[in-house]
Amino acid sequence: MESRPDFSYVAKLMGDSSRAAMLEALLGLDGLPANELARKANVSLQTASGHLAKLVEGNLIRVEKHGRHRYFRLASPDVAHAIETLTVIAPAPNIKSLKSFSRAEKVRIARTCYDHLAGKLGVSLTEAFIQKGYLVEGENDFLVTDKGEKFFCDFDINLDVLRNQRRYFARKCLDWSERRYHLAGALGNAVLLRLLELRWIEKLPDRAVKVTRTGRVGLYESLGITDSQV
Repeated sequence: MESRPDFSYVAKLMGDSSRAAMLEALLGLDGLPANELARKANVSLQTASGHLAKLVEGNLIRVEKHGRHRYFRLASPDVAHAIETLTVIAPAPNIKSLKSFSRAEKVRIARTCYDHLAGKLGVSLTEAFIQKGYLVEGENDFLVTDKGEKFFCDFDINLDVLRNQRRYFARKCLDWSERRYHLAGALGNAVLLRLLELRWIEKLPDRAVKVTRTGRVGLYESLGITDSQV
């Protein structure tokens, strides 16, 4: 139908297994060069360059030049949200090795989803915000309560600045591994950055995240999150 956007075009771009592997790799916080994306997709650099050109043309990724180097990133949070949503309905992975199982378990427990926290940790944080009365659930978004305004201010997160960004403020994102919602949007990103700044969490390879010893204490004292929840 000419009256609606042609999502089949985007579906075809995402449907190629090599391009899907590249998009999944770009769900992390950092941009990646073509050679690294070729390795992630298990294809030659020449083949990867062709796939990347198609993804750039389709507005799914963008390229940034730093001197002689080029780094690729997802084009927007909407692309990340689409990938995460598709992952929810995708078949479970067929894990055949201990190494793959270990990696999958780390990602399930805590990971970055583009620019916010996901996995068991992301869901535990979001549910703690709700239980403490800092957030309430709307249809598609979370809403910050008066108690939440004070909490996030005390947590050194400026909500006024976040609300002025040209993006969703506190989006609900269905977590593919937990099958519950975690906090995305500008507020989700701010929470992630603040936890990194406090050194309550640290990034690991392949988008995994680890809660530090300091973080376990901080999460329990501020939100009542126990070790079993992270």
